[in-house]
Amino acid sequence: MKEALDIAVSWERLDEGAVEECACFGLLTIRQGTWFLTEGIDGFIDSARRGPLVSGYHLAEWLAWNWWRLTEEPKPKQISHDWSFAHSLATIGAGYLWPNISIFSDRERTVLIAKPTHPEGFAPFRFTADQAIILPTRQFVAVVDRFMEQIQGQLRAKTIPLTNFDRIWDELQAERTDLKMANYRKLEALLGYDPDEAPAEEIERLFADAEGFGWDAIQELAADHQPGGRSIPQMSDFIALAATIGMETRPGDIPLLSETELSPRDQVPAWRHGYETARALRVTCGLQSGPLPDQRLADISGVSVQVLAASPTADHAFAFSLDDESGKAGRIVLRSKWETGRRFELARLLGDRLTTGCLNERLLPATRAYTYRQKFQRAFAAELLCPFEALEEQLDGDYSTDAREDAAHYFRVSERTVTTLLVNHKRIDRSYLDEDLEILAA
Repeated sequence: MKEALDIAVSWERLDEGAVEECACFGLLTIRQGTWFLTEGIDGFIDSARRGPLVSGYHLAEWLAWNWWRLTEEPKPKQISHDWSFAHSLATIGAGYLWPNISIFSDRERTVLIAKPTHPEGFAPFRFTADQAIILPTRQFVAVVDRFMEQIQGQLRAKTIPLTNFDRIWDELQAERTDLKMANYRKLEALLGYDPDEAPAEEIERLFADAEGFGWDAIQELAADHQPGGRSIPQMSDFIALAATIGMETRPGDIPLLSETELSPRDQVPAWRHGYETARALRVTCGLQSGPLPDQRLADISGVSVQVLAASPTADHAFAFSLDDESGKAGRIVLRSKWETGRRFELARLLGDRLTTGCLNERLLPATRAYTYRQKFQRAFAAELLCPFEALEEQLDGDYSTDAREDAAHYFRVSERTVTTLLVNHKRIDRSYLDEDLEILAA
């Protein structure tokens, strides 16, 4: 069992600055066991330190203000300045050098990624940590709560009256205990907004759609949205697409797996959860280890094999399945124009169905977001269509580009799917992927 994450400040004296800043000044450490994400070289003494000298007050204020985005908003494919200011400690400022640490959640697990800094010339502090810590988001929340208690305790011990941090933190505590307000803040964060900055009408519309589609589905749609990008489809849009280009699906024909067969979601990476679920389904359905035929994939997905036929007119945002109100029938819409992509999307929606049945929601979306649910879908589809053990046998130790492309053709998946499987199973380095989101944030 891994040791717990710890965020702490060892108090030291500071004689200049605001009273709350001086009261909370000291050596900041963020660590898990012997791993220090804050370690570096102090330029004044040319010696290693486990962390920089900063005021923990500013960190607490930053954590309180960005709490909803830190605990709810995934890392997007394209990083914006706004996202960095809400997720990177290096942006705190206030006259201090802060660790180059990014923090974000996938709605189940939180990752803290520390990267070295490379300043030119003399630097008061040069950070050297180059590693990541991943833990269940609920545990990260508990760690932050303890740190906030430490800061508030120090402020009261120094007889400092209520500060701006106290005000923000007290408001946040009230929001967390108010279900409707907490859900409002979650949607704001998933949409990429700070508190009270999202258009109120957009939030209210999403609440209304959640009544018909399901709350978790709406959160997944929000996570796929970026401020200034395209708007999230409305309930009427999904219904119209399902009616015009969707094909019938029979949810009752899909085999269901017992939750006891699988690891708890937040205890394992999304790719591992997807791998275990796909293996369990293969055993349940008696599937062979080789490529999965279209007809067999369609049968266990509760759809006609015609769903997989290439569709050159497909141009909507993402794939989804929409059940009728009885939950016994529905319509499925795939996004990809190509058969390989449609096989992958159908497999994603099958995996989603297997693990979200307890939610009792009508809409199952397969989006581009990097939430745990979407990463699980991709990992499940990869393992179902291209079982890792069979892939290993096919490659026979040859992980070259040509060999990966041949394997992709054999299993009828993309070359990226093959590469991601090899990275997740540590057969090749993650540098083979053009981003680390599917690995570090899993």
